[in-house]
Amino acid sequence: MKQTSKLLLVGLILVVSIGLDQLSKSIARQQLAGLPMASYLGDLFRLQYIENSGAFLGLGAGLPASARFWIMIVFVSTAVIAMLIYVLRARDMSVLGVVGWTLVISGGLGNLIDRILYGGAVVDFLNLGLGRLRTGIFNVADVAVMLGLGVVILDQFLEHRAYSQAQSSEMENRP
Repeated sequence: MKQTSKLLLVGLILVVSIGLDQLSKSIARQQLAGLPMASYLGDLFRLQYIENSGAFLGLGAGLPASARFWIMIVFVSTAVIAMLIYVLRARDMSVLGVVGWTLVISGGLGNLIDRILYGGAVVDFLNLGLGRLRTGIFNVADVAVMLGLGVVILDQFLEHRAYSQAQSSEMENRP
Protein backbone atom coordinates (compact mmCIF):
# COMPACT_ATOMS: atom_id res chain seq x y z
CA MET A 1 0.00 0.00 0.00
CA LYS A 2 1.37 3.41 -0.95
CA GLN A 3 2.21 5.71 1.95
CA THR A 4 -0.12 8.45 0.69
CA SER A 5 -3.04 6.02 0.44
CA LYS A 6 -2.22 4.67 3.88
CA LEU A 7 -2.16 8.17 5.39
CA LEU A 8 -5.53 8.99 3.82
CA LEU A 9 -7.07 5.72 5.01
CA VAL A 10 -5.70 6.12 8.55
CA GLY A 11 -6.83 9.76 8.69
CA LEU A 12 -10.32 8.94 7.42
CA ILE A 13 -10.82 6.09 9.90
CA LEU A 14 -9.52 8.20 12.80
CA VAL A 15 -11.75 11.18 11.98
CA VAL A 16 -14.90 9.12 11.39
CA SER A 17 -14.44 6.73 14.31
CA ILE A 18 -13.39 9.32 16.88
CA GLY A 19 -16.03 11.73 15.57
CA LEU A 20 -18.83 9.15 15.95
CA ASP A 21 -17.56 8.16 19.38
CA GLN A 22 -17.38 11.72 20.70
CA LEU A 23 -20.73 12.66 19.12
CA SER A 24 -22.47 9.65 20.65
CA LYS A 25 -20.95 10.37 24.08
CA SER A 26 -22.01 14.00 23.85
CA ILE A 27 -25.57 12.93 23.07
CA ALA A 28 -25.44 10.41 25.93
CA ARG A 29 -24.27 13.14 28.34
CA GLN A 30 -27.10 15.43 27.24
CA GLN A 31 -29.92 12.90 26.86
CA LEU A 32 -29.16 9.98 29.21
CA ALA A 33 -27.31 11.35 32.25
CA GLY A 34 -29.47 11.20 35.34
CA LEU A 35 -32.17 9.08 33.70
CA PRO A 36 -32.99 5.46 34.53
CA MET A 37 -31.94 2.68 32.19
CA ALA A 38 -34.08 2.37 29.05
CA SER A 39 -34.74 -1.07 27.54
CA TYR A 40 -35.55 -1.79 23.87
CA LEU A 41 -36.41 -4.78 21.69
CA GLY A 42 -37.47 -7.03 24.55
CA ASP A 43 -34.45 -6.03 26.66
CA LEU A 44 -32.00 -7.02 23.92
CA PHE A 45 -30.65 -3.46 23.88
CA ARG A 46 -30.29 -1.09 26.83
CA LEU A 47 -29.23 2.53 27.15
CA GLN A 48 -27.75 3.22 30.56
CA TYR A 49 -25.47 6.18 31.27
CA ILE A 50 -22.42 5.61 33.47
CA GLU A 51 -19.07 7.32 33.91
CA ASN A 52 -16.46 4.58 34.08
CA SER A 53 -13.22 5.54 35.83
CA GLY A 54 -11.80 2.06 35.24
CA ALA A 55 -10.90 0.14 32.12
CA PHE A 56 -12.80 -2.79 30.57
CA LEU A 57 -15.82 -3.62 32.77
CA GLY A 58 -14.63 -1.07 35.33
CA LEU A 59 -11.37 -2.93 35.99
CA GLY A 60 -9.07 -0.70 38.00
CA ALA A 61 -11.78 1.78 39.06
CA GLY A 62 -10.84 1.20 42.70
CA LEU A 63 -7.18 2.09 42.17
CA PRO A 64 -5.86 5.36 43.61
CA ALA A 65 -6.27 8.35 41.26
CA SER A 66 -2.51 8.61 40.68
CA ALA A 67 -2.29 4.94 39.62
CA ARG A 68 -5.29 5.35 37.29
CA PHE A 69 -3.59 8.42 35.76
CA TRP A 70 -0.38 6.52 35.04
CA ILE A 71 -2.16 3.45 33.70
CA MET A 72 -5.19 4.91 31.94
CA ILE A 73 -3.66 8.09 30.55
CA VAL A 74 0.15 7.82 30.40
CA PHE A 75 0.39 4.12 29.51
CA VAL A 76 -2.55 4.20 27.09
CA SER A 77 -1.20 7.37 25.40
CA THR A 78 2.19 5.71 24.95
CA ALA A 79 0.62 2.51 23.58
CA VAL A 80 -1.63 4.39 21.14
CA ILE A 81 1.27 6.50 19.86
CA ALA A 82 3.42 3.37 19.47
CA MET A 83 0.65 1.61 17.52
CA LEU A 84 0.16 4.63 15.26
CA ILE A 85 3.89 4.82 14.53
CA TYR A 86 3.91 1.08 13.80
CA VAL A 87 1.00 1.36 11.36
CA LEU A 88 2.46 4.39 9.59
CA ARG A 89 5.98 2.93 9.31
CA ALA A 90 5.11 -0.68 8.39
CA ARG A 91 5.93 -1.20 4.72
CA ASP A 92 4.25 -4.56 4.13
CA MET A 93 1.01 -4.17 6.09
CA SER A 94 -2.13 -5.17 4.21
CA VAL A 95 -5.11 -2.87 3.84
CA LEU A 96 -7.02 -5.06 6.31
CA GLY A 97 -4.16 -4.74 8.78
CA VAL A 98 -4.14 -0.95 8.43
CA VAL A 99 -7.93 -0.80 8.91
CA GLY A 100 -7.86 -3.12 11.93
CA TRP A 101 -5.01 -1.43 13.76
CA THR A 102 -6.39 2.03 13.00
CA LEU A 103 -9.76 1.06 14.49
CA VAL A 104 -7.98 -0.11 17.65
CA ILE A 105 -6.05 3.18 17.75
CA SER A 106 -9.20 5.25 17.19
CA GLY A 107 -11.01 3.49 20.03
CA GLY A 108 -8.08 4.06 22.34
CA LEU A 109 -7.95 7.72 21.38
CA GLY A 110 -11.71 8.16 21.79
CA ASN A 111 -11.61 6.89 25.36
CA LEU A 112 -8.36 8.76 26.06
CA ILE A 113 -10.03 12.03 25.03
CA ASP A 114 -12.75 11.37 27.62
CA ARG A 115 -10.24 10.59 30.35
CA ILE A 116 -8.30 13.80 29.67
CA LEU A 117 -11.35 16.06 29.37
CA TYR A 118 -13.61 14.54 32.04
CA GLY A 119 -11.49 13.84 35.10
CA GLY A 120 -10.30 10.36 34.20
CA ALA A 121 -13.71 8.86 33.43
CA VAL A 122 -15.12 7.49 30.17
CA VAL A 123 -18.80 7.75 29.23
CA ASP A 124 -20.35 4.32 28.64
CA PHE A 125 -24.00 3.89 27.72
CA LEU A 126 -24.65 0.81 25.57
CA ASN A 127 -25.54 -2.68 26.78
CA LEU A 128 -26.60 -5.81 24.88
CA GLY A 129 -27.88 -9.14 26.11
CA LEU A 130 -30.29 -12.02 26.11
CA GLY A 131 -31.90 -12.85 29.44
CA ARG A 132 -29.25 -12.99 32.15
CA LEU A 133 -26.41 -13.08 29.62
CA ARG A 134 -25.37 -9.45 29.10
CA THR A 135 -22.35 -7.49 27.99
CA GLY A 136 -20.81 -4.86 30.19
CA ILE A 137 -21.81 -1.27 29.51
CA PHE A 138 -19.70 0.07 26.65
CA ASN A 139 -19.38 2.87 24.09
CA VAL A 140 -18.58 3.40 20.40
CA ALA A 141 -14.82 3.56 21.11
CA ASP A 142 -15.02 0.11 22.70
CA VAL A 143 -16.81 -1.18 19.60
CA ALA A 144 -14.02 0.25 17.42
CA VAL A 145 -11.38 -1.54 19.51
CA MET A 146 -13.20 -4.88 19.38
CA LEU A 147 -14.02 -4.57 15.68
CA GLY A 148 -10.41 -3.58 14.98
CA LEU A 149 -9.07 -6.60 16.88
CA GLY A 150 -11.45 -8.82 14.91
CA VAL A 151 -10.18 -7.37 11.63
CA VAL A 152 -6.54 -7.84 12.73
CA ILE A 153 -7.24 -11.49 13.61
CA LEU A 154 -9.00 -12.02 10.26
CA ASP A 155 -6.06 -10.39 8.46
CA GLN A 156 -3.57 -12.68 10.25
CA PHE A 157 -5.69 -15.73 9.42
CA LEU A 158 -5.88 -14.78 5.73
CA GLU A 159 -2.14 -14.06 5.57
CA HIS A 160 -1.34 -17.38 7.24
CA ARG A 161 -3.65 -19.23 4.87
CA ALA A 162 -2.08 -17.54 1.81
CA TYR A 163 1.40 -18.35 3.11
CA SER A 164 0.46 -21.99 3.73
CA GLN A 165 -1.03 -22.30 0.25
CA ALA A 166 2.11 -20.78 -1.30
CA GLN A 167 4.29 -23.20 0.65
CA SER A 168 2.10 -26.11 -0.43
CA SER A 169 2.27 -25.07 -4.09
CA GLU A 170 6.04 -24.70 -3.86
CA MET A 171 6.36 -28.22 -2.42
CA GLU A 172 4.19 -29.67 -5.22
CA ASN A 173 6.26 -27.96 -7.92
CA ARG A 174 9.60 -29.36 -6.70
CA PRO A 175 11.12 -32.14 -8.81
